[in-house]
Amino acid sequence: MAGAGTLRGKVVAVTGGGRGIGRACALFCAAEGARVVVNDRGVARDGSGDDPAPAQETVAAIVAAGGSAIANAASVTEPGGADGIIADALHHFGRIDAVIHAAGFLRDAIWHRMTRADWDAVIDVHLNAAFAICQSATPHFRAQGGGSFVLFTSGAGLVGNVGQANYSAAKLGVVGLMQSIALDMARHGVRANAIAPVALTRMVGEAPALAHLTAEKIAPVAAWLAGDSSAPLTNQVFGVSGDEVTLFSRPRPVARLTSEGGWTPALLAERVPDAFAGALAGAFETAVDTFAAPPGANLRRP
Repeated sequence: MAGAGTLRGKVVAVTGGGRGIGRACALFCAAEGARVVVNDRGVARDGSGDDPAPAQETVAAIVAAGGSAIANAASVTEPGGADGIIADALHHFGRIDAVIHAAGFLRDAIWHRMTRADWDAVIDVHLNAAFAICQSATPHFRAQGGGSFVLFTSGAGLVGNVGQANYSAAKLGVVGLMQSIALDMARHGVRANAIAPVALTRMVGEAPALAHLTAEKIAPVAAWLAGDSSAPLTNQVFGVSGDEVTLFSRPRPVARLTSEGGWTPALLAERVPDAFAGALAGAFETAVDTFAAPPGANLRRP
């Protein structure tokens, strides 16, 4: 396979590797020399059904190009699913060096119409599955003194979106998980980072204006974070939109106000609005507003 070989000798597990961003990541990692476990249950856009074909087709494409890969159809949301993915990596390739968790689906609904079932399903595949696959790989990363987790967050979690309370909560939770893993595992040489992608995939649906924002644009960043050439970077959130890569800041205090003797509701009402007026976040800003900005708008360039 054509590539620079930056992942030669590495074994990478990619969840959601049968379609979209996951497929693009699996193909790119293989082209860079990695042996890849392509995990995908083959569900529909809403998480229903199952079909082994997407994972098998990705593997066939990798093998046809001269790479090495195996398919895994386990559900990362079910007990034992994540363990099975890592076990397949060890059984077939003898090690595991990186995990790219790209599995996911949507069940959008305006807040007052969202069901508990739709909430649980989306939290499971985006957040609980991230926990499961990372925890399954961690003992092996510790034993070998290194490894990389690449998780996917979203503008919906970092900024917010209408009709996506479940997805937004899950994706912001992924950032919290990534941060904790990075802090806890640094002593063992294990890194964790997250990507907030903007790409036209089946999860987005029809959007001709985004046709140039392909899943293939996301894959090089994921592969870079999975490999040694990105070390020692850890505990970071990167955005990828077309040919642009951005770095996200973390929530930090932007204004402070003190009151000798403490606060009362009346005093807060009197002082806070004026004191914080210039620092308040946009109450109705959404991820669509933020990520629809022209490339580089209002950003500092190195």
